[in-house]
Amino acid sequence: MISRSGHAHAMPFGATLLAGGGARFRLWAPSLPVVMLHIEGDPPAAFPMTRDADGWHALDLASAGPGTRYRFLLPDGMPVPDPASRRNPDGVHGASEIIDPAAYPWQAEDWRGRPWEEAVIYELHVGTFSPSGDFAGIAARLDHLVDLGVTALEIMPVADFPGRRNWGYDGVLPFAPAAAYGRPEDFKRLIDAAHARGLMVFLDVVYNHFGPEGNYLHCYCPEFFNPRHQTPWGAAIDFDGAHSRTVRDFFRHNALYWLEEYRLDGLRLDAIHAIRDDSAPDIVEEIRDAARALAAAQGRHIHLILENDKNQAHYLESRRWRDGAAPGGVAQWNDDIHHALHVLATGETDGYYADYADDPCLALARCLAEGFAWQGEPSPYRGGAPRGEPSGHLPPTAFVNFLQTHDQIGNRALGERLCHLAPLAAQEAVTAVLLLAPPPPLLFMGEEFAASQPFLFFCDFGAELARAVTAGRRDEFARFARFADPAAREAIPDPNDPATQARCALDWETLDAPPHKRMLTLHKLLLALRRKEIAPRLAGMAGGARVARLGARALRVQWTLGDGARLELIANLGPDELLGVAPGPGRELFALPPLNADVRAEGRLPPWSVIWQLDGEADR
Repeated sequence: MISRSGHAHAMPFGATLLAGGGARFRLWAPSLPVVMLHIEGDPPAAFPMTRDADGWHALDLASAGPGTRYRFLLPDGMPVPDPASRRNPDGVHGASEIIDPAAYPWQAEDWRGRPWEEAVIYELHVGTFSPSGDFAGIAARLDHLVDLGVTALEIMPVADFPGRRNWGYDGVLPFAPAAAYGRPEDFKRLIDAAHARGLMVFLDVVYNHFGPEGNYLHCYCPEFFNPRHQTPWGAAIDFDGAHSRTVRDFFRHNALYWLEEYRLDGLRLDAIHAIRDDSAPDIVEEIRDAARALAAAQGRHIHLILENDKNQAHYLESRRWRDGAAPGGVAQWNDDIHHALHVLATGETDGYYADYADDPCLALARCLAEGFAWQGEPSPYRGGAPRGEPSGHLPPTAFVNFLQTHDQIGNRALGERLCHLAPLAAQEAVTAVLLLAPPPPLLFMGEEFAASQPFLFFCDFGAELARAVTAGRRDEFARFARFADPAAREAIPDPNDPATQARCALDWETLDAPPHKRMLTLHKLLLALRRKEIAPRLAGMAGGARVARLGARALRVQWTLGDGARLELIANLGPDELLGVAPGPGRELFALPPLNADVRAEGRLPPWSVIWQLDGEADR
């Protein structure tokens, strides 16, 4: 009865176009005896929906079609948007719009993705990446990213949020691309253009909570939440209670919707440590298995990236890492290596950096050799609670390494980037470590040219909530000595001020100015080396590496790559020169600063120096 062609994901929620015309509407609201469908128009019209025993309210309406705007009327007369809306043109408080998911004419139809070993990821925020702050603005800069050496975009959440400005983690309509960024076909056009250039596209999705404004589920579907589990946002989403099957289906379908209907190459699952789910398999594993099945059925590469403060290595033990047979796998953002490199480059040791302050080089060595620095040891920052699981058996490709992300910059009071905090020599050295090490590297937008713009926390809530968020943001930093003075806290930018987001927009006119051009040139050089020398050798790589300490802030690491070649890193990540350090016999890939014969002969390792070598190569 329901049959749509093209790239459309079939799901039991929301509005579905019918093959013979019209649309079917479905809303799950077990607590309500009756729901009306309200169709916007002149005049508007309301139609009773039929309720079944499982709490589904449904209606087939022959007069509805693409472009029809609708809401659901609750028994008290309150109108609410469709929680599975594909578009809400007037924002999250307005009417939903029926979208024909198969209408967009895809051009890069042959695209099947890229192997994970080729991943070089570029995280960006739609609203601040370009002057226009929309999907089209990203499309206009894709050639820059290809020229840089990026192979994948990671787009911060686009699920519709209240107001015109948001990081995306306050989304409340998870199926609807934010109206502030464009229409659904604009997002598809961006993905299509990226695929035509060989770029993968990943989307950040949030399954641990809904935002604080515009989530109407609480009004008519309390079954969506489980008060047995409390979170910073209130009762947790119910993934393991009496009604959890429908809730789990909602999010499983959301993941498949983005992967199938938008042809995305993967998802980043935000903060899975904040998901409360005692079932087995849990919702993360269920989504992983569903994505893997889709990849196999369609012959595509589909990849999942996790953010997980708990360092639960068992999520990363997918079949892909064991035998390479599956077309997609799971990797995790590695906060540990960020924290270790940040302490080395900046000297900062407050907050969560305290766990790395005593010996950041040891933490870095463990990350490079085994993945996580914390693998079950008690974390002082977390009050002595154990953190992590053993990860040394996993290959480096199970981890995504980075120096900067939206979190690490934007959760600072003033949104400073690494270029605001570390000397240029330190920036260049840690960049050289990041981009040639085996784990897939991630860059945050503008990092490649040391953008001078901050990345601040911003939002656009209603007046009362806006005041609370602004005050809460400033109070959050009262425990830091730098902001102990109330006057200093008042200088923290107001997240709800439109100027706060405007300050974060990248300035693309600075690419040819110093020091931006110097950093951009370095990134291009290193990523070209990675593409030629490293990425082709990563497939089949096992876990583990040989590590030797060369000093308090220096180390030597040697990996055996998938083709049997040995990759060696020698790094002095400090301001003092070291003596008696002889590079191995391999071919030099890169040295920073360039080493002349005298320096090599004397075994000198200058401050902030990095040497990469390759040995034991087979003829290729």
